[in-house]
Amino acid sequence: MCGIVGYLGKRAALPVIIKGLKRLEYRGYDSAGVALLNGKLEILKKQGKVSDLEAVIGDKKFTATLGIGHTRWATHGEPSDRNAHPHISTDGKLAIIHNGIIENYASIKKELESNGHKFQSDTDSEVLIHLIEEIKKQNKCSIDEAVRLALNEVVGAYAIVVLAEEEERTMIAARKGSPLVIGLGKDEFFVASDATPIIEYTNNVTYLNDQEMPFIQKLEMDLEDIEKGGYPHFMLKEIFEQPRSVRDAMRGRLVSREHHLFLSGVDQYLNRFLNADRLILIGCGTSWHAGLIGEYLFEDLSRIPTEVEYASEFRYRNPIVTERDIVIAVSQSGETADTLAAIELAKSKGALIFGVCNVVGSSIARASHAGAYLHAGPEIGVASTKAFTSQVTILTMLALYLGLKKGTISMSDYQKHLLELDSVPDKLGKILEKEKEIQVISEVFYRASNFLYLGRGFNFPVALEGALKLKEISYIHAEGYPAAEMKHGPIALIDADMPVVFIATKDSSYEKVVSNIQEVKARKGKVIAIVTEGDKEIKSMADYTFEIPKIADALVPLLAVVPLQLLSYHIAILRGCNVDQPRNLAKSVTVE
Repeated sequence: MCGIVGYLGKRAALPVIIKGLKRLEYRGYDSAGVALLNGKLEILKKQGKVSDLEAVIGDKKFTATLGIGHTRWATHGEPSDRNAHPHISTDGKLAIIHNGIIENYASIKKELESNGHKFQSDTDSEVLIHLIEEIKKQNKCSIDEAVRLALNEVVGAYAIVVLAEEEERTMIAARKGSPLVIGLGKDEFFVASDATPIIEYTNNVTYLNDQEMPFIQKLEMDLEDIEKGGYPHFMLKEIFEQPRSVRDAMRGRLVSREHHLFLSGVDQYLNRFLNADRLILIGCGTSWHAGLIGEYLFEDLSRIPTEVEYASEFRYRNPIVTERDIVIAVSQSGETADTLAAIELAKSKGALIFGVCNVVGSSIARASHAGAYLHAGPEIGVASTKAFTSQVTILTMLALYLGLKKGTISMSDYQKHLLELDSVPDKLGKILEKEKEIQVISEVFYRASNFLYLGRGFNFPVALEGALKLKEISYIHAEGYPAAEMKHGPIALIDADMPVVFIATKDSSYEKVVSNIQEVKARKGKVIAIVTEGDKEIKSMADYTFEIPKIADALVPLLAVVPLQLLSYHIAILRGCNVDQPRNLAKSVTVE
């Protein structure tokens, strides 16, 4: 959840660390701090933003070429200066930054207190540095050995970096269940919780695995990918990048002129896919919504029984999983703790794991038997946009490919869908050209207290995703429902102050959705409808409409979600919200 940056080399460490912490601001945090080592440890930390930490540092000059920095997202202890990282040992000679949760911290803390340790914070992280200090003292061992022994005693997840005054040219890093990347430069080293603070300096990185030796690979990320590129916010930039990111998800996989898909990650396990009893899609948040669209796709096109599970519930539900099941793990970051735990559970029962994630070398990518990268590029905005459409694109190609191999879709339908899929980037571009229409709607409804989002079939998950986006960045209460379920409760909420967003494209459920709109209008509800180009019937009854290009029913989610992303963005801006860093949220949930 929090961000880690460390530097050891010839440069002044502080500017590298501060810049790195700013690159990690998208992850969500409530405080920031640094530890610098130049003969003695110097600790500076502050509740609030990295800019608040910079104000504390002021004009002070630091020549240290070794240091660590951290942005914290509260798990144990409220946001405050005292709970900010880094934390130090009793003697002040050891410092630690920690991402994760130490589950047995309370019992360890009690024992340490009985040995005279005094704690300055309410965090589990401080307990770990005191434990390292105690073990070092009792065993008269080196700092790296003390760290190793201490980690054998803790239960939980962690990515840590430790500094010790006695080791002026050493950073000690370790991880279990929480991401950590090491960058290798010329006579310098970098440590970070993801690659964004490192790419400016080197593209040679080591992704640390749990309890195994690391490997080195080149980063595919460009520095310009993590800059705003003239947009006021990362979220808006990433919404407008979707024509490119969807195209990149298809690149090398969809060759429309040959009417063919190439999915190497599937081919190596094709027999298991074709003979699977069931597909189980797991994810959290927006990735779960992508998985829900995947369920419709796989059952409609591939005729494979499919279930969609919240990873956070799956792992605790004692699920029935066999070696004839395939688990498709969907995650932007590839580091989601609940999804990783669900993967390990499914693997222990013999299931094949197919990962769908964005970050090369991430934990989920490495834990999967096979998979497909999104190739969406870095997504900095906390509210996922381009990753969602890239996930749906990958799942669509997978469903079509399996449908062809199983013979559940005709060659003509297969080819038609490929041509339609190939047209999605251009159609997304046309939607984005009409951003001003969404701005007009936003200006009407940004003061609303509640929203209802409704859709049927493939568009029901789009309704869920639209509602989630509005909640995440504007803090307006919003709910998504299947349109037919409106009569089973939500209709009681509808009045003249309730905006209702319908995904009402011309598909097999069109007439039913028209009836649902009439029911809302009869109760004086305000209707915003996403419709197919040229639709006059719904336009005559809705208060506001936004047209999207005509496309096959299975591909509508790729288009329909974009105006909902823009609606959320512009409403949030009008409400004065921080759309890139919404309150209480983190980009990648790497703790339970």
